[in-house]
Amino acid sequence: MDLSLRTVTVTRYILPLREGGSLPALAEADDDFKYVLKFRGAGHGVKALISELIGGKISQVLGFRIPELVFANLSVDFGRAEADEEIQDLLKNSCGLNLALHYLSGAITYDPGAVKIDPKTASEIVWLDAFLTNIDRTFRNTNMLMWHKELWLIDNGASLYFHHSWDNWEKNAVSPFAMIKDHVLLPQASELDIANERFKAILTDEILREIVELIPTDWLLWNDTELSPEEIKEVYFQFLTRRLANSDNFLNEAKNARAKVI
Repeated sequence: MDLSLRTVTVTRYILPLREGGSLPALAEADDDFKYVLKFRGAGHGVKALISELIGGKISQVLGFRIPELVFANLSVDFGRAEADEEIQDLLKNSCGLNLALHYLSGAITYDPGAVKIDPKTASEIVWLDAFLTNIDRTFRNTNMLMWHKELWLIDNGASLYFHHSWDNWEKNAVSPFAMIKDHVLLPQASELDIANERFKAILTDEILREIVELIPTDWLLWNDTELSPEEIKEVYFQFLTRRLANSDNFLNEAKNARAKVI
């Protein structure tokens, strides 16, 4: 599987998508496609982009439908004519390489009351989010879309939250992830053991290394650590491989949480 990302240049800012504090935008690029653009200058900065990149590519490898991810260049002159000062500041602070997802025109937010997800798919998504420590696929905010009658996963920006403090990543790697109890698909996830066996076979060290190596170097020039970009990549790799090797921890947590809600 080709895991590489295309790089586009943003040519037109269309409108803000006011979701939480990150303020992504609908934008057009030089390939004439529209994208949901995630900005490096937003609240959690490049770390949210790294979560989106790693989570999205792992989702792709595991066979989930996700919008195409691309690197998106924003020129220094872009947005100078923007009247909204908040948006102008965001654009100014996001010059360089950002991340964008192909815009699924006409997609609607997944409604758990209207669409039934089968146990296999539900179990696989719950496993994915427990592995990635994704706190943001709940009844309040499902972060899933229905497009052409198919389920698509979006928004991994709240996953891998260990990197916001960066301390004790070894402990976080083997954590059971108690917040899985709030997952929107947990009640249907009756095949977690099958998902665990299947996905552990797919996510080899080689695949995880290739995904981590996709992180652009200039997303890894942090002020809160003395680690080099290569050393930071190694922490991400070690976190993922250690978490996978100890998947029983988050698997049992999910099964126990499910037993309380069914």
